[in-house]
This record gives sequence, C-alpha cells and structure tokens, in this order.
Amino acid sequence: MTTILTLDGEARLTQEIRKSRFLAQAGRVEDVAAALAFIARVADPAATHNCWAYRIDGNYRFNDDGEPGGSAGRPILAAINGQGLDRVACVVTRWFGGIKLGVGGIVRAYGGCAAECLRLAAKSTLVERIRVEVRIDFAAAATLHSRLREFDAIKHAERAGSDGVEIELDLPQERLAALGDFLRNLTRGRASIESAA
Repeated sequence: MTTILTLDGEARLTQEIRKSRFLAQAGRVEDVAAALAFIARVADPAATHNCWAYRIDGNYRFNDDGEPGGSAGRPILAAINGQGLDRVACVVTRWFGGIKLGVGGIVRAYGGCAAECLRLAAKSTLVERIRVEVRIDFAAAATLHSRLREFDAIKHAERAGSDGVEIELDLPQERLAALGDFLRNLTRGRASIESAA
C-alpha cells in the first residue's frame, strides 16, 4: 500500500517575484464541494489572478484565472502531485507588480510558490479506506452495530432481507482483517464480507 499524505490544516506562504506579490494558501479538503468552498473563501476578488488546483482521490481540477493557458493552475496541480499529496486544494493569488514574467516565469512563479507552501505545511498520513458489504443474520446485526467504532467503521446503508441484513461499511483497509475475524467468531463463519461495488 502506497503512503499518501495530506495536510493537517491550512498553510500560507507569501513571495515577491519581480514586483508581483504571490500568496499561496493550501488546505485539506474531503470532497469537491469542500475544495470549491475553500477556493471561494481564500480567493481575493481585488487581486489580479486567483489561480488554483485541487486533488481528491482520482478527481482533480485546475484553473488559470486569466493567466496564459496551462501556465498557473497546472503547475499548482504539479506541486500537489509532486509531493504525493491527496485531498488538498491550493490557491495562488497574484497582485501584478508591473513587470511581465513571460510564460516560463509565470509557470515557475505559481508552481514554485505552491510547492514551497506545501513543502512547509504540516502533513499527516492519509488512511486508505475501503467500502465493504457485510451479510449477517438478524441476531448478530445488533452486536455488529454496537462494535463498529472498534473498527473505525462507518455505516453507509443497510437493507433487510428474508434471512438477515446487508450492511455497507466504510473502514480503514488495515482494519478489514480484524473485522473479518470478529464476524467469523460472532457468527461461527456464517457472515460474509466482500468488497462493495
């Protein structure tokens, strides 16, 4: 399993590059809605440009906000990817100082400012979670519900059938084996656990 990092909180870094002021702000986000809310909250409408990028699992987006295409948002995303980060949004705000940087200079300014902000930010390992479906009889379901916290499991759905219950759970990958052992002992091997589609 690959180690994936995320930010512990928000981070900020200011740099001046050829009289333009750049402010990088990054934060941990759990979904696209949170990423867009973070971007809207930290962007400065009075600034010349608010360029941004985010990565959340397999989803990513970036925006150049008026800078030449691919010169600002893409380097910010490259900074996120280059440091192995996930569930992160980063906004780099620029106040134009009167000296043009050229496309190469813009790429270096946005990418470098974002990379340095992310490098200095406090990070933690992101726990890889998986979704599973448990089939269990009615009698054992109550015991399972009372013990979900031990496995850091979150219930997403539950469907009752004629002979038991199907429960969809989200839990850390490393807790799956312990949950499997618990279910085998609880039901004498009658419960089943499999990856949810």
